[in-house]
Amino acid sequence: MAKLRCPDTVNVLLLGTGGREHALAWKLKKSKRLGKLWVEPGANAGILELGQVCPEPLNDLFRMTRWCERENIALVVIGPEGPLAADYATKLEDYPKRVVFGPTKAAAQLEWDKAFAKQVMRAASVPTADSRVFHDVEQALAYVETRVDGCVVKATGLCAGKGVMVCRTVAEAQRAVEECLVKKSFGDEGKTILIEDLLEGPEVSVLALCDGSDFWILDAAQDHKRVGEGDTGPNTGGMGAFSPTPKATEELLRIVERDVLVPTIDALKRMDIPFRGVLYAGIMLTPAGPKVLEFNTRFGDPETQPILARLQGDLVELCWATATKQLSAVDLRFDSRAACCVMVCSKGYPGNYAKGVEIKGLEAARAVPRGQGEEIEIFHSGTARRNGSLVTAGGRVLGVTALASTGARAAELARNAAACIEFDGAFYRKDIGRQLA
Repeated sequence: MAKLRCPDTVNVLLLGTGGREHALAWKLKKSKRLGKLWVEPGANAGILELGQVCPEPLNDLFRMTRWCERENIALVVIGPEGPLAADYATKLEDYPKRVVFGPTKAAAQLEWDKAFAKQVMRAASVPTADSRVFHDVEQALAYVETRVDGCVVKATGLCAGKGVMVCRTVAEAQRAVEECLVKKSFGDEGKTILIEDLLEGPEVSVLALCDGSDFWILDAAQDHKRVGEGDTGPNTGGMGAFSPTPKATEELLRIVERDVLVPTIDALKRMDIPFRGVLYAGIMLTPAGPKVLEFNTRFGDPETQPILARLQGDLVELCWATATKQLSAVDLRFDSRAACCVMVCSKGYPGNYAKGVEIKGLEAARAVPRGQGEEIEIFHSGTARRNGSLVTAGGRVLGVTALASTGARAAELARNAAACIEFDGAFYRKDIGRQLA
């Protein structure tokens, strides 16, 4: 791929409708190179305030590509995993007229097929939990009877962060297997399961921008997946995150670069699968050293919110450099301040929850008392407009994100602002970032 200079004016199409995409849209709008920002139909209320809705159905690729030509779309930014698994990165790219920020379907298989990811990691000697793949329920049940020290049962497909079940007893593991293979709670995404050893320790999210050759490691974040305080209850798409994290020392990041990122990217190259986009490694800090829990092939949610709040520079230029193999020319820097995001969620999440509930308190949240150099941004995740009112439209509703001089202060500020958000059944974890005190 020849080097292609980033145009002075870039029309961008952003795919995705959630909190991660609102943060991306917010950062894209700050770019001096942004021309017109187009967004996906059905995007949340926050995204719709920043961009113009694409009039074509996303599942009609012929009409989409024709529309991209008419509107002179030069850059497509893909936020969620679904379009990546459907290979929109290949289908929408028309190099050199249009480039796409996001990996191909083959590269994104690291996320949409956890069994494939394990094969790559084994071939590349990447440290990860031992695991076995099962399609048959009887074989899986027989295997979990031997896992007296606990295990993790994972649907191998895409389940929006909910297909991972941490099981500390044989009975819990049996129920998890039946959830996937008998009840088929995750549909086709759970018809194949991965049963792996249970790892213990704190988690760190390490994200890297990769252009097929070079990569940049972003400042790490720490996510909170469990719905309940004290990391209890079922897994969710993420209840909050902060960046940077004291767990991600320079030594740890060197180990992750050497033992995880470099061998994984090289293994894909040997398979003739260049990786261009965001490679996200969920790392467990075990007593035996850092091990990969899983890979994602896009920005995380809610890690994106604090990471982009701290990222300095032009996001259009950064996405362009990643898509066109020019990361080596990028100067990547982060704000010295810390950021924390606290998710305000609907009652019942991650199970069933009501939609269409009126939301109040955003202005009060933005007006929470703060000192010099402290900021609050509220990123919409599951929201919509109905008859002029802002209402809930998802389980995770708003990502209240704060910037401050220390992580502890950012977390305190985010929690104070989250407490101002009002709708029937609203809840959030009050312990996000408590470990930073």
